[in-house]
Amino acid sequence: MSTPDKLSSEADLLYSEAEDDLRAAVRSLLADRCPPAAVLAEAESRRPYDPALWRSLAVEMGTAGLLVPDKLGGQGATAREAAVVLEELGRSVAPVPYLTSAVLAVSALLGCDTDEEQVARLLGGLAEGSVVGALALPLSSAPGGAPTATVTAGADGALSGRVGGVAGAVGADVLLVPAEGPDGYGLYAVDIDAPGVTGVTGDTGEVTVEPLTALDLTRPLAALHFAQVPARRLAGPDRARAAVGRALMAGAGLLASEQLGLAEWCLAETVRHTKERHQFGRPIGSFQALKHRMARLWLELVSARAAARHAADALAADSPEVPITVAVAQSYCARVAVHAAEECVQLHGGIGMTWEHPAHLYLKRAKSDEIALGTPGRHREALAGLVDLPAPVG
Repeated sequence: MSTPDKLSSEADLLYSEAEDDLRAAVRSLLADRCPPAAVLAEAESRRPYDPALWRSLAVEMGTAGLLVPDKLGGQGATAREAAVVLEELGRSVAPVPYLTSAVLAVSALLGCDTDEEQVARLLGGLAEGSVVGALALPLSSAPGGAPTATVTAGADGALSGRVGGVAGAVGADVLLVPAEGPDGYGLYAVDIDAPGVTGVTGDTGEVTVEPLTALDLTRPLAALHFAQVPARRLAGPDRARAAVGRALMAGAGLLASEQLGLAEWCLAETVRHTKERHQFGRPIGSFQALKHRMARLWLELVSARAAARHAADALAADSPEVPITVAVAQSYCARVAVHAAEECVQLHGGIGMTWEHPAHLYLKRAKSDEIALGTPGRHREALAGLVDLPAPVG
């Protein structure tokens, strides 16, 4: 029998009453404001995100500040609550910058000196939802340290260089830019609407936010071009590297919850469709082969939930096992999300391949998430090193 100390150190994978209440509120909002038809319409609009939905979710419900301490204007919650929000956003492939602003940008700032006025002010704006931020790194960047900066900072703090594949940059108010400066690696803030900074041209003293053609229509990507852009340094070499690494680790760990929610919707929608679609006078869901496919997927979802919840719980507790739990979650949940989306498309037959049905949006989000913040292979490689499991020789 476990001792009380042993029990207190174990991961809690169950949802608390507060988390269930949060889920119900977010799900109700998304059911009303973000049904599949609305997501399809928003994808056609080519807007970076739905500002009305973001205002309701981030500002009115306060979810943008879940990871921000209450003394800095946030909700003082943890990664567990943020994971619940991301599960629901994954279930609806909602076009909002929650992962990029409320998780990645906020986590990077929390790794800086929050007693500094400009850091605290930025965190307050992000927590309110009145400011949308983006971490200026390729979405494919994996945790395990700070990626090499492709932007340089001059002695006056002006930034020059290019970063490609940045998620959340289109429509952002502030960019958090890792750059190599005279004193080494640093994290800088660029206000898009500041004097001398525009998102339209690439002339000297301005930044270009160039939208890219992305597979996932609900999470736009952009290339950022900096040409002597005025910026404010938020953190120096050691702290900046740690802050960026912290953001990528938190983002990868919580992305697993989004992948879990996506896979859950795909299975639920597939079960519903196979109950209603008839062939040979019977629902196709009654055919044994399809039953087995959906049963296998359900078993995968059970394991994915355990992995995602473990990562969120470890992040919330700031556990020393965070790198392991995140690597496990991403290694597994990314594959499950893609499998669930593929099965959803295939078992819907021809309608699953049409623009009118939202299944293709889920498949595109799943495939995009599979390479976001590190591929499953990259995470398996990291996991092997973390648990001292060398690759086979020869």
